[in-house]
Amino acid sequence: MKLLLTSAGIKNPSIERALVGLLGRPIAACNALCIPTAGYGHPQGSPGGAYRFITGKASTPMCELGWKSLGVLELTALPSIGEDRWIPWVREADVLLVNGGDALYLNHWMRLSGLAALLPTLPDLVWAGLSAGSMVMTPRIGQDFVGWQPPGGGDGALGWVDFSIFPHLDHPALPENTLADAERWAAGLTNPAYAICDDTAIQVVDGAVEVISEGHWKQFTPAASGA
Repeated sequence: MKLLLTSAGIKNPSIERALVGLLGRPIAACNALCIPTAGYGHPQGSPGGAYRFITGKASTPMCELGWKSLGVLELTALPSIGEDRWIPWVREADVLLVNGGDALYLNHWMRLSGLAALLPTLPDLVWAGLSAGSMVMTPRIGQDFVGWQPPGGGDGALGWVDFSIFPHLDHPALPENTLADAERWAAGLTNPAYAICDDTAIQVVDGAVEVISEGHWKQFTPAASGA
């Protein structure tokens, strides 16, 4: 699977070019499924937020990019309908557009639904994550971002990449997301990490990591963060 881990969606031409490169053809030729699940687990999540994400009325461009087809894959529904129904939907998709919200809630439902087990068998599928939809791929999200409490506790996510992500760096509406806050957050981790602004994304293909940015970002290593 190919990963495009964004802070706030496809916010600029550089990130869009990276997405098209991962897809291997124009957006208008690709089939997308969007996953709103993470939003329901966040304390500020709402049905309206899910609607805005799906209909492209949010400020985080994903679903409104002009896909050949667009469907909704709600992970909480999958265990009740059977793999024989939903697995073909995922196999037929070119990209999964994954909303933000609560990364641990998303992690829980990815595992419980069976999606986490399926994805490694789909090397050509693109995962385009937005905020928590990106953080879920990391080994840890850090205690600052723990909201919904998983049954086993902790802050661990899927661990499909070896770094953590601090999204929305220096966002004007998030005074707690300064570089100083990111440095403190990184100091509590034992793995590499990135703080990324909304004009930045991280591409991961076959283990190769590339930062795509028209904004600003910072990389932290365990040694540099004091871990």
